[in-house]
Amino acid sequence: MADHYEVLGVSREATPDEIKKAYRRLARELHPDVNPGADASERFKLVTHAYDVLSDPEQRRRYDMGDSGGSFGGAGFGGFGDIFDTFFGGGGGGQRNRPRSRRERGQDALVRVTLGLGDVVFGVHRDLEVDTAVLCETCQGGCCQPGTAPVTCDICHGTGNVQRTVRSLIGNVVTSQPCTACQGYGTTIPYPCATCHGQGRVRARRTVSVDIPAGVETGLRLQLPGSGEVGQAGGPSGDLYLEITVEPHEVFSRDGDDLLATLDVSMSDAILGTSTQIEALDGPVDLEIRPGVQAGDVLTIKGRGITPLRGSQRGDLRVGVHVVTPTKLDGKERALIEEFAKRTKAPAPHLAAYQQGLFAKLRDRFRNG
Repeated sequence: MADHYEVLGVSREATPDEIKKAYRRLARELHPDVNPGADASERFKLVTHAYDVLSDPEQRRRYDMGDSGGSFGGAGFGGFGDIFDTFFGGGGGGQRNRPRSRRERGQDALVRVTLGLGDVVFGVHRDLEVDTAVLCETCQGGCCQPGTAPVTCDICHGTGNVQRTVRSLIGNVVTSQPCTACQGYGTTIPYPCATCHGQGRVRARRTVSVDIPAGVETGLRLQLPGSGEVGQAGGPSGDLYLEITVEPHEVFSRDGDDLLATLDVSMSDAILGTSTQIEALDGPVDLEIRPGVQAGDVLTIKGRGITPLRGSQRGDLRVGVHVVTPTKLDGKERALIEEFAKRTKAPAPHLAAYQQGLFAKLRDRFRNG
């Protein structure tokens, strides 16, 4: 087998740029479209194979160590047509010369949806008004006036491309470009639909019904495949994305799938205990407050939180206790409190570790369950 360096006419110390320049020069001289003949064709194959080996650092290293350099058809260019396109910009056959399709996929659409926290507990159904592209009812996506049809382009004869011959130093080079008369479609529309102006779609407002699942949160995007804009010429629709925003609630806040709230309890109810009813997001809840409850204690109501986005086990409703100390007492009330203090022999005020307040205490207890 001929030495690859000799085939390209370079030294063994040649740089990658020198190898590339030598290959370009020989490829132009020996390409079968420029220099027909069996000898030129065989030499062209040798040059191409030599370049495939020497342009790859690993293959070149192995070749320099005595490897034969691989076989024809390995890494590199796929054939004469690919090489010719690389150097001369020509348009080969096959897929690239087929006309464009007028049918195109429609664009995706984005709609922002605002929910209340109550909507998140079980999910909610919404009918959304969306301004988008819809199928033209007049032509049904055909783009033509009723009773007419596209006609074959008389410039490119339906191929969507036109060929041009350019004279150069190496001879005539044929290039292929999209037809400007039909924009590469291969057909023209002499009588476009008057409703959609030949687009096959029009702008309109339509209603999209959607079931938003429970457990969504602000920033989440839900994808509705095929509910976006209709494509040109009746092409497939894009997708519709719903971007969720959950408004803050005046009472409840969210911690994952749990709901958090604070319950104001009078000092007497905290001492004696009581039962009460609170209004959760999905209805009333009976709540027992044990005697001696402390400020910052958390009362947990199982299964009255949010249904998770993926799952069925609802979170909990956690209520932090805030003991309300009276600030104004009449004479009788003050006397009763003083008597109570004497009887209970409460310890004198004393220093303890610093606490950041009720809400910091509640936050820590919420986090610790």
